[in-house]
Amino acid sequence: MTILSNGELTVRVSEHGAELQSIRKGDVEYLWQGDPAYWGRRSPVLFPIVGSVWEGRYRAEGKEFRLGQHGFARDMDFTLVSSTETQARYRLEFSDETLAKYPYPFVLEIAYRLRGNAIDVIWEVENPSEGDIWFQIGAHPAFFYPDYDPEKSGRGSFTFDRTEGLECIRIKEKGCVDVETKWPLDMPDGRLKLERDTFDAIDTIMLQDSQIRRVDMFREDGTPWLSLSFEAPVVGIWSPPGKNAPFICIEPWYGRCDCAGYEGEYRDKDWMNRLTPGEKFRSIYTIEIA
Repeated sequence: MTILSNGELTVRVSEHGAELQSIRKGDVEYLWQGDPAYWGRRSPVLFPIVGSVWEGRYRAEGKEFRLGQHGFARDMDFTLVSSTETQARYRLEFSDETLAKYPYPFVLEIAYRLRGNAIDVIWEVENPSEGDIWFQIGAHPAFFYPDYDPEKSGRGSFTFDRTEGLECIRIKEKGCVDVETKWPLDMPDGRLKLERDTFDAIDTIMLQDSQIRRVDMFREDGTPWLSLSFEAPVVGIWSPPGKNAPFICIEPWYGRCDCAGYEGEYRDKDWMNRLTPGEKFRSIYTIEIA
């Protein structure tokens, strides 16, 4: 476990999955602590897929592969390659184990950097091979609802950097989506009200096509709690349906699950990222604590 601290925030990161384990400001914990009664993870990194592939199978380079939801990086041990009091960088490289599930060589680096009340999460994917590679990558951080009371319905609210004309898509079956049906996001007074049963019927709110680049979370009384800012073209918002869970996930994605029934090639999936030989992908998203 690596501990980062700058006098404002204290952050813990595990080498397993290069996963955030804690975000504390003073005595307050903001990051969900992984109770398996609701959901056993905290902030997994999703790679080389986001979400599910149809029937758990995909086709690439003339072969068929099986791959579980969100890929394998979250369940592998990374190497800590550098650290200071306020920064840490981790690396995962391709191996025979990864090539059996995903046919492309890669170098994945994940870094965390503290700046005042903010945490920059930095992703870098490099192609070390002599051919093109394709991948998806995404975040899945879970945050405690402020002032959570299981007996009350209210869970606070969200605002976005856009307030009108937002449309989401939803899971259809087997963890895959229906992209033909768009659901308008109901935001009276420019806010998405969060309730105990918000996700019971819809599972996940998915906004694609870069509709939003920032999510701000507020307490029930309207005071700020935290925010995420990102450049990712897709974002998912999720809390376990039917569990009255104490947390919510805000998930910037460079990728998305398959469309229901998809039988095409991996490289032709929606929201794929391509790297030519020697090319590097880099992205940052920021968590800011109020």
